[in-house]
Amino acid sequence: MEQNKGKTDSLLSLIRDGQKLTWGQQLRLTALLSGPAIMAQLSSIAMQYIDASMVGSLGANASASIGLISTTTWLFSGICSAAATGFSVQVAHRIGAGDFDGARRVLRQALTAVLAFGLGMAGVGMGISGALPRWLGGDEAIRADSSAYFFIYSLFLPVLQMHFLAGGMLRCSGNMRVPSLLSVLMCVLDVIFNFLFIFPTRTWQAPWGEVTLWGAGLGVEGAALGTVLAELVTAGLMLYYLLRRSPMLGLKGHGGSFVPRRTILQNAARISLPMAFEHAAISGAQIMTTVIVAPLGVVAIAANSFAIIIESICYMPGYGIAEAATTLVGQCVGAGRHKLLRRFANITVWAGMIIMGIMGALMYLTAPQIISVMTPVADIRTLAVEVLRIEAFAEPMFAAAIVAYGVFIGAGSTLAPSLMNFGSIWGIRLPLAFLLAPAMGLRGVWLAMCIELCFRGAIFLVRLWGCKWEPPS
Repeated sequence: MEQNKGKTDSLLSLIRDGQKLTWGQQLRLTALLSGPAIMAQLSSIAMQYIDASMVGSLGANASASIGLISTTTWLFSGICSAAATGFSVQVAHRIGAGDFDGARRVLRQALTAVLAFGLGMAGVGMGISGALPRWLGGDEAIRADSSAYFFIYSLFLPVLQMHFLAGGMLRCSGNMRVPSLLSVLMCVLDVIFNFLFIFPTRTWQAPWGEVTLWGAGLGVEGAALGTVLAELVTAGLMLYYLLRRSPMLGLKGHGGSFVPRRTILQNAARISLPMAFEHAAISGAQIMTTVIVAPLGVVAIAANSFAIIIESICYMPGYGIAEAATTLVGQCVGAGRHKLLRRFANITVWAGMIIMGIMGALMYLTAPQIISVMTPVADIRTLAVEVLRIEAFAEPMFAAAIVAYGVFIGAGSTLAPSLMNFGSIWGIRLPLAFLLAPAMGLRGVWLAMCIELCFRGAIFLVRLWGCKWEPPS
């Protein structure tokens, strides 16, 4: 791992120093950055998979209570992520230009700004937690658990916000290793904490006799507590590494003001606001999808929730490669290497399409086996498998949209791609879902999603290959 880190740093320094990178070096650098980022993304999905599997053992109502508000948690998480990205992209540009003092200056101001933002988001989330399940059309039987889960999630949003900031800063500096290792740790801690908080005290028959296993027996609330406590531990460790150990961004021995300045805030807003709008548009559409799905019944809600988590296994590699693309393009922008920027854009997009295409094929073949681990309810299993096999055909084009968006973020060009996402999901997916759901049920909702993702990938490729989007030379 240390050897790979040295290779990554050495190759990234060629970008900053204006030296030529061979085709092989470009591929190697893309792989070195993408590998740990993919592992981190898969660990995140594994955590959701663990939560869903453990809660799924409690029955359909428990699963549906989390599935009902999952799109809203993604909305809040996406907005917090966008707020952090507005600062981390500026850091990538400064590192690419060799301005490490400037990068630390952005970091100090970002710590103050995003913490305040996270506290505000927590207040909003806790304030709406009681009414949210009713707004989403959830059944009376699952509303209490849904509200409790969302309240606990919202309470810890400042922690999630700082986790996003620390991870984004490290990745934009080229350090994918630490965030990925800590993501694996978070997954392990989530298993342990969920095991303790979800289930009641029970006995286990070991070979040497009975063993009493303590448990809080909190059910759905325990799943929320387990996740946020795992997040708390790993966020603290990531911040410690960023601020004390990072060779490029560590603040030890480097003084300066933590008061946000107008120029840096304006640059952050220029990058973050379109991203926040895009997250709100997509998550808002997902919430509307939940409203469409909710009247279809508890089985449809639970199957939809499980299918979303399983499909995430396919597209998380795309998000990992997109993070690598953001780092590579961001540092190329800072170094003024615009031809190299284009080459990295093409490499990362094609890599994402190939990998997610393979993942889609595997999902199609193994969907019955994967869903059987998550729920014992036969009706949920059958429906989830059917919709996953519809979605499998969209994975390569979904990859094109995901990775190209990461390229545009690295270039600081977020407005047009955000509008493209908004137009695609609200102009195509939702109208189709409304039309198809009454006749086809959940299958119609996922068919609409498949069609829309293919269209979205196509328009992102058109922009990537046919339009000028990188900063001027």
